[in-house]
Parts: sequence; C-alpha cells; structure tokens
Amino acid sequence: MPELQRLRPDHAPALFTFEQENRAFFAASIPDRGDAYFTDFDARHTALLTEQATGLCHFHVLVDTDGEVLGRFNLVDVTDGSADLGFRMAEKATHRGLATATVLHLCTLAATEYGLTTLRAAAAIDNTASRTVLTRTGFVPTGEKVQLGDRPGLAYVLPLGEPQLRPSPPSPA
Repeated sequence: MPELQRLRPDHAPALFTFEQENRAFFAASIPDRGDAYFTDFDARHTALLTEQATGLCHFHVLVDTDGEVLGRFNLVDVTDGSADLGFRMAEKATHRGLATATVLHLCTLAATEYGLTTLRAAAAIDNTASRTVLTRTGFVPTGEKVQLGDRPGLAYVLPLGEPQLRPSPPSPA
C-alpha cells in the first residue's frame, strides 16, 4: 500500500526518477519545469528541504512499498492558516483513486498536524483529472480565473474543519 511521506533528503534519487520518467506526461496537462530543473535538481531538493524546515511549505511524496515515488503532494505558501495545494501523479499510478485518497489524507494532515484552516488550489481548465480530484475532495471553484504557464485555469478553495465541507472518500464503483 502506498504511503504519504514528508519529503526527506533520501527521497532525492527516487524523486528525480519520478520527474524524469513522467516529464512528457506532466507537460501534457501542467507547465513543464524546464531543463534547468533537472540540471539543478540536487540544489533544488536541498532548497526545498530548507524551506520546509521553516514551516513555509510542507512537501510530501507518495511512495510505494519499493520506495518508488508515485506522486508529489505539496502545501506551499503557508501563511495565516492557509496554504496552496499542488499535486502530480505518475502516469502509471493514475485512474486508481490514489490522488483522491491522498489529497483527502493531506487535507486531514493540513488541519490536524499543520494547523491550517483553508486550502487553495488551481488547475488548468483542460486538466480534467486534477479538477476531478479537487471536486471529489471538497474543493469548490471560486470563479477566479488563473493563468498556469500558458494554460487558463480555475482557482479552488477548501475551508478545513467545517464538517459540511469535508467530503467522504468516494465509494468504489
């Protein structure tokens, strides 16, 4: 069973492989990270860990039993009880409900471990998978249009700790 883990130094090799193997898949629905991301990966990973230590961000990886990274789930720009949620799944891990289950789990962590009261997210209009995960986990479109790289997107919000807005996990089909 995959496990959500807080980002650590030893995740670097598996995370690098995850990003490389899925680069084209990701670029079909979200802005590409660019070549510099891969060239400077080690320094960037160290910088993320330093930023996480300040409490401004909470970075996570979804790891299978073999240590392979299946997804990234991040809470960034933590301020005044809120944060922005971002996530991406490996192509081979899609269509199994893992993203939905992991976002639900991270929403719980956000409230109980990190003391957050609101999460924000955005997804490209043509990124049906991410928009579906967001709505299944209780995020509501704000009506605000955003630009994600060269793609138009929509903003979402989820107040935490309000039971009527906390969704139940989807029932198996």
